[in-house]
Amino acid sequence: MVTRRELLARTGIGLGGLGLIDLLAREVPAAGDDSAANPLSPKRPHFAAQAKRVIHLFMNGGVSHIDSFDPKPVLAQYHGRTLPTALRTERKTGAAFASPFTFAKHGRSGMEISELFPHMGRSADDLCVIRSMHTDVPNHEPSYLMMNCGDTRQSRPSMGAWVTYGLGTDNQNLPGFVVMCPGGVPATAGNNWRSAFLPGAYQGTYIDSQHRETHKLVEHIRNDFVRPGRQRAQLDLLRELNQRHLATRGDEAPLEARIQSFELAYRMQSEATDAFDVSLEPQHVRESYGDTTYGRQLLIGRRLLERGVRFVQIWQRPGQPWDAHDNLEKNHRDLANECDRPIGALLDDLRARGMLDDTLVIWGGEFGRTPTVEIPTPGVSSVGQGRDHNHYGFSMWLAGGGVKGGHVHGATDELGWNAVENRVHIHDLHATVLHLLGLDHEQLTYRYAGRDFRLTDVHGNVVQELIA
Repeated sequence: MVTRRELLARTGIGLGGLGLIDLLAREVPAAGDDSAANPLSPKRPHFAAQAKRVIHLFMNGGVSHIDSFDPKPVLAQYHGRTLPTALRTERKTGAAFASPFTFAKHGRSGMEISELFPHMGRSADDLCVIRSMHTDVPNHEPSYLMMNCGDTRQSRPSMGAWVTYGLGTDNQNLPGFVVMCPGGVPATAGNNWRSAFLPGAYQGTYIDSQHRETHKLVEHIRNDFVRPGRQRAQLDLLRELNQRHLATRGDEAPLEARIQSFELAYRMQSEATDAFDVSLEPQHVRESYGDTTYGRQLLIGRRLLERGVRFVQIWQRPGQPWDAHDNLEKNHRDLANECDRPIGALLDDLRARGMLDDTLVIWGGEFGRTPTVEIPTPGVSSVGQGRDHNHYGFSMWLAGGGVKGGHVHGATDELGWNAVENRVHIHDLHATVLHLLGLDHEQLTYRYAGRDFRLTDVHGNVVQELIA
């Protein structure tokens, strides 16, 4: 039945619709392309890709580059003393603080890596270390958003959302973008993996990875009170009702996201339990990752990638665990002991399975830390054995997925304050990640609020020197 108002509305706009036929026809998917029905269907990249999938190991809180992948022996000359005027910055800081950790050369490349990361050091010849990263501000929340979404303030889609928007995913029974953080969420919470103005199907699916049992990792995955066939009939009816509701509201994004979430939840019943059950792995594989929360996260991450999930992001802990304003030596040593062995195992595992060549691994935090000691500040630092935030220069590394292994790109100054050689901004990193996935960052756009948006906004250059 159609009301008189609906009849007039439909016929009144009919003539104008005729003029749009040619324009709309250009947007219709090719025959056999079901991306309109399922936004996560696999899509062709703009050009031949070197990476098919991404795992982002986010060391939230700001790892000190000076104590990890960017040795600064000159600091030892000034340790405990106020820096000479020529080496100071306008920022008020304490005395020079030499790294309490030793560095050693690893692999054929002779890459210098801190004693904190011996297991990562085994894969030195697969690592592409960027020592010249820089970002816009020295605060956690906006820097989280910049690293994840390409903007420090505005609501923008996350990198994982852009990647799944551009490429879809290879397994329709699992989310295209999965985020794991044990025991809670980091600062700015779901904003780090949001889809923003992109359709809701591209938003990251958050998993509280503190749990061991699969029914707690993915809750309500099965309905034991309804027969499978009956459940499908219920969802078909629900989908029809939601589609009718959606048709009267101009393709409202939250409602479309809800429809897609119901469908994904139903499809996940066939695969999610197995994907998250690490007990199905051989014992020697589980032992290599370690029986820890972080180790299980990485093993689950590998299992998801293996099953066609496009983008996996793993946070070490909620909050800012690497934020070592005090007791840096203990803080960094404890956190490194927690993550180094599993990350080394992940790289070994991907390599052994032939997956490292087309899996891009990203490691790093939202910024680095100062080469000087934190000035004692109530509520922040009390013993003067930590470092403050430093967004002017820091380190990250990439591995696999077409990057140049055993390579160190760029440099900070002799103390580690500023990126001074072959500087790489977050926008450049994003442009390069998309390029490795076969996506042109200037062409991967979405029309919203009257203009085309992209992950890199109006910035970013592909760093060709990082590509093998």
